[in-house]
Amino acid sequence: MARHVRLAFDPTRQRHVLLHPETVVVLHGSGADILGLCDGRRTVAEIVDELGARYQVVPDDEVRRFLTRLAARRCVELVPADG
Repeated sequence: MARHVRLAFDPTRQRHVLLHPETVVVLHGSGADILGLCDGRRTVAEIVDELGARYQVVPDDEVRRFLTRLAARRCVELVPADG
C-alpha cells in the first residue's frame, strides 16, 4: 500500500475503508482481504494463492484488476517483479 494510505474499519459504515488524504474509499466484498495481504513483500500471485487457500476459487484477473484500479488512484504501488 502507498505510504499515505491506511486500511481501517469504519464502525459507522460497518465496512473496511481505505483512508487516503481527503478521500475515503469504501471497500466491498473481498477488497479488505486483498489489501490486508498487501504487505510489500508478497507478489500479486502470492496474494491470489493465499486468497485461493482461504476461499477455494479466486479469479486471478479480478484481483489484478482491483489492484490496478487502486494503483491508478495511487492507493497502492505495484512494483515490477524484477524491481
